[in-house]
Amino acid sequence: MIQLKKWQPWQGGCLALGLGLVLGWGFPAQAAEDKCYKRNYTFNVLAENDLWGSGSDKHFTHGTRLSFVESRRNPGKGENCQPDDDFHFMDVVRTISDHTPPGWLGFEADQVSFILGQNIFTPEDISNPNLILNDRPYAGWLYFGIGLIDPHKDADIPYFDTVELNLGIIGPDAYAQDVQTWWHANISDSPRPAGWDNQLKNEPGILLNLERKWRMELTPSNYEGLQVDFLPSVGAALGNVYTYASAGGMFRLGVNLPVDYGPPRIRPGAQGSDFFQYDKKKPISWYAYAGVEGRALAVNIFLDGNTFTDSHSVDKKYFVGDLHAGFVLVIYHARLTFSQVFRSSEFNGQQELSEFGSINLSVAW
Repeated sequence: MIQLKKWQPWQGGCLALGLGLVLGWGFPAQAAEDKCYKRNYTFNVLAENDLWGSGSDKHFTHGTRLSFVESRRNPGKGENCQPDDDFHFMDVVRTISDHTPPGWLGFEADQVSFILGQNIFTPEDISNPNLILNDRPYAGWLYFGIGLIDPHKDADIPYFDTVELNLGIIGPDAYAQDVQTWWHANISDSPRPAGWDNQLKNEPGILLNLERKWRMELTPSNYEGLQVDFLPSVGAALGNVYTYASAGGMFRLGVNLPVDYGPPRIRPGAQGSDFFQYDKKKPISWYAYAGVEGRALAVNIFLDGNTFTDSHSVDKKYFVGDLHAGFVLVIYHARLTFSQVFRSSEFNGQQELSEFGSINLSVAW
């Protein structure tokens, strides 16, 4: 059985808060047709693992990300609509937004997402119990996040903005060692990781992400055959976890491309959209895609080491690129995505690039 360390009070509070948000607010009563706002919900389960890439534990070896999105839109019923008395977190967000200075950052959220995730990083040789000076540190990152999403479908070039804040813990209290050890012993029958005593020390983590993604149609939107579009994006991250600027783009080929803005991913990485718009008139959508993203990094704690105390570190590379390709299938209220990611060397002395797969299942209602 998995052996967990003593549960800390702050961890129980974070878990209770996360579960409360997802479970308590995640399944409110569906608004009736005469309500002032129509509401939609999306739940995503995302896993990234090098088992579906290089097949060995090294670099970014695993990530899990759960997200829940609540969307609110006005169906145009005017003053005769009936207020929705159910509690919705989106209403709180819009109330705060309505009382900020006009045009503040040009941002008015139409969707809010709640995120719970964990990332695991290891050196190439996990069987060595000693500190490996020329390879990256062992590290785990456990976090809870809130994201605000502002889509602009009616713009000349449709786009959406995202502001996401992640708060969590890096170090032993992220439980990366426990998760990887249990997984290797019970699921993958892989070698036992022996070097976790050398992992980064406990440190609070904060990460603020800003991103804008456009959708440029290369074929007419009402075209009944195969469609092609291009999704350029720019972004930035700020915090002691990561600080970087990013830019990238993605080409897609398929049917009913406006269903989303690409598959969701774990940061850092080319982001798609946690939400998708199912259409009863077009119940099946699919596309294949390929894209790139480059990042100019100032901070990567998983290579730089702890911020406030001494720890193992390596000399990171300041420019890192991702090449990613995959397939997305949407059938009615469900979306299944698979991506293959190739990441350039992240630190001096890295022997091989990183390769991992990403699988996501989304359900909307």
